[in-house]
Amino acid sequence: MLTRFHPLAGVYAAALTPLQPDYALSLEPVARFLSLLAARGAHGALLFGTTGEGPSFSARERELTLRAAREARQVYPDFRLLVGTGTPSLEESIALTRRAFELDADAVVVLPPYYFRSASEEGLFRWFDTLIRQAVPQGKYLLGYHIPAQSGVPLTLDLLSRLKDAHPEKFAGIKDSSGDANQAVALGGHFGDDLLVLTGNDKLTLHALEHHASGAITAMANLYAPYLRQVWDIYQQGGDAIEAQDALDRRRAILDKYAPFPPILKALLPFAFGLERWAVKPPLVEVPISVAERAWAELTELERR
Repeated sequence: MLTRFHPLAGVYAAALTPLQPDYALSLEPVARFLSLLAARGAHGALLFGTTGEGPSFSARERELTLRAAREARQVYPDFRLLVGTGTPSLEESIALTRRAFELDADAVVVLPPYYFRSASEEGLFRWFDTLIRQAVPQGKYLLGYHIPAQSGVPLTLDLLSRLKDAHPEKFAGIKDSSGDANQAVALGGHFGDDLLVLTGNDKLTLHALEHHASGAITAMANLYAPYLRQVWDIYQQGGDAIEAQDALDRRRAILDKYAPFPPILKALLPFAFGLERWAVKPPLVEVPISVAERAWAELTELERR
């Protein structure tokens, strides 16, 4: 069990971004959807992560969505808002990060400058160090986004150590979306409870918690936040969360067949919650209704067992 909690510890949805058929933002459902996630047990949400199609959106679109998202706090004042603000441009990332905090985000989750895949560790340290110094105010937090399969730029243990030493409070830790069980072990063994680690893979939630992780940010939480929260709650109470993790795994195994997640999750929202079906931005494309029906039938059958 965790012996102490970071203010950001908990389970989060990697939130979907509502879009109209013409790819314009659909702002009205934002707060309503986040309130639904809060009611179903999520401690917060990450806006504009991978599942939220973050790199596809402009600074203005991100600002408008965050403004709409804040309305969820009228009913759920403790619901935490994290925002993806990393781009290959240092200046743009600084501007996005500053704006996120001006609009009351609790933390930002920042991709490394992913175009520059051969950047040195020194270069990456300078990039993050400058961003933190210029854009992260006291009392707020930055998490690195470790997703090397997509970014091509891993955040090494040495780099994380340097950033933590330089910014003990503001550099909170990472979202670990490596999907690597050994990475969870390495992070826990190296940092213990000193680094906030939020796993990005539902299947590794319990494993990561057992190795000093502080929670999770996952795509599946858009549909199955109660299952993720159950793993979290049982573990924090000192119970055996294996059965709860297994329930999560079985649902993830079905959804994995229909990846990438943004299109299939958006297609399943009408079945799960009666919400309108939201578009995805190119280069992603919507899944056919027949595929969504097949996926939902599999998930429904699982609920009957």
